[in-house]
Amino acid sequence: MIAILGGLGAALCFATTTVCASRSTRLIGATSGVAWVMVVGILIAGPAVAVQGLPNGLSWAQAGWLALSGTGNVTGLVLVYRALRTGKVGVVAAITSTEGAVAALISIGAGEPLGSATGGILGVIVFGIVLAGSASDEAPAANGGRAPAVALSLAAACLFGGSIYATGRVSEELPLFWAVLPARVAGLLGLALPLAVLRRLRLSRSAVPFVVAAGLAEVGGFTSYATGARHGIAVSAVLASQFAAISAISAYVLFGERLRRIQIAGALVIAAGVAALTALRA
Repeated sequence: MIAILGGLGAALCFATTTVCASRSTRLIGATSGVAWVMVVGILIAGPAVAVQGLPNGLSWAQAGWLALSGTGNVTGLVLVYRALRTGKVGVVAAITSTEGAVAALISIGAGEPLGSATGGILGVIVFGIVLAGSASDEAPAANGGRAPAVALSLAAACLFGGSIYATGRVSEELPLFWAVLPARVAGLLGLALPLAVLRRLRLSRSAVPFVVAAGLAEVGGFTSYATGARHGIAVSAVLASQFAAISAISAYVLFGERLRRIQIAGALVIAAGVAALTALRA
């Protein structure tokens, strides 16, 4: 049950990040948007890690998982933010939502036990996610069309899949917030500081609410996912990918992006899958 709740909580947070990113990236650019999100995140995760203290005997394997978690997440976010500059929220979210399936496949391939019934329900949920997050735009987007956004989103999904699997592995062995910290550190050192030195770190007053909300949601999402992943990486990873459906609905309500019948059908499939999975895991 904790794996289910952790995945669903992460989905809500990641949807918030996606919606906010679709606004901030058009105001200050992709790299500056991600950089500020990571700065906000480290202001939250840093003190929490300091309270928890250093882990005893950090191994090279654990350090490797931390590095993969951080770099994969930051690089994937940069690609997603760039995709959101030209693509619709529903399109980008639908493609990147396959990160959960990537992580689940990695987890199963690594030997995590998964019953046939649970595996079948996860497949149904993935199918619903793809339907619910299907493209909501009829015509190619401006400034580059749909192809660049699709390619960037596909690459981001692969990076996110590896990142959240690594986060799940780290969450099993280290204090909780150590699973959240790597991406914030990578974003600070790899993006924010270099951009600041080069005087290319942009921020406008109108973008502040979006980057702050996205930063808070990023930390909340990874904390929720890491908690759930301690009880089942595959389940938490796939349910966290529900952010695609939530993002598509939010974009329809907030920005007027049309919700098509196939997306409504996907949302219903997801709801049925979650109900069945909850009953099975309980």
